[in-house]
Amino acid sequence: MRGRLKIQVAVSILAGWLWVTVPAAAQLTPAAERGFERYVQLTEQRMSAEVRPGAQFLRIDGLPEAQRQSDLAKLESREVVSEQLTTSAPAAEIATPGALIHHWVGTVFIPGASLQQVLAIVQDYDHHQQYYQPEVERSKLLARSGDDFTIYYRLRQTDILTVVLDTEYQVQYERLDVHREVSRSYSTRVAEIERPGTAGERALSPNDDHGFLWRLNSYWRFEETPRGVFVQCEAISLTRDIPMGLGWMVAPLVEQVPKESLEFTLGATRKAVLGRVLLASPSQGAAPNSAGRP
Repeated sequence: MRGRLKIQVAVSILAGWLWVTVPAAAQLTPAAERGFERYVQLTEQRMSAEVRPGAQFLRIDGLPEAQRQSDLAKLESREVVSEQLTTSAPAAEIATPGALIHHWVGTVFIPGASLQQVLAIVQDYDHHQQYYQPEVERSKLLARSGDDFTIYYRLRQTDILTVVLDTEYQVQYERLDVHREVSRSYSTRVAEIERPGTAGERALSPNDDHGFLWRLNSYWRFEETPRGVFVQCEAISLTRDIPMGLGWMVAPLVEQVPKESLEFTLGATRKAVLGRVLLASPSQGAAPNSAGRP
């Protein structure tokens, strides 16, 4: 998720945080919500075209050949390849006063794995707290109907501050063909937790929280090849804006934290799947000679 989610994580548990030394309460305005929703709408239009038959399914497929080969070599070397994205639109349509949109995409390659093995890990929501710790502190499958899931994560992010969030997501999977699957994850609840783990623990109301995370959407793509599975996660999150006068100090963290969270989620997915592959058949655990496309 996360990007999901942190994963759908997204990953993801997938998320974009804004860290300040002395945070004050912040409120998500209706105008910022509309701007985020329009940004998501325009981004999903692009995504819909990319998953059609014959289209460039993974981002690496559309790169210039030299960069594509470079990224494939990195993926073969067990690196996470990530990139910051922007969806173009008239500024007035996607304006988010008092808030920031964070948009990243990342990819990993899992050698020797099958699509079924990858999905078994990604959909094993009751155990995501094991696969994605320490960022996912608790996880639970709340409901399932076919390929639709309702899930819960308690997220913990530590940088300048430690922030704990209780979050819920609606996750939808779709099989495109025998080798490709996609999923979409939308946050439906994000509550900042005050004094977590104590007798005085409580969830802050939307009017009292600090805006570390207001929204998180995660979009996953899975493609099986003869050598293994490519996993791509694109995460879009919404956080409070940088307080006036703190941009010089906070801006670098704003750019790095969602990137690092996405890369952690993808790397942890890769590690969990490889553990499952080795358990099933130790002979399949060796890295392939090439992560190149079939």
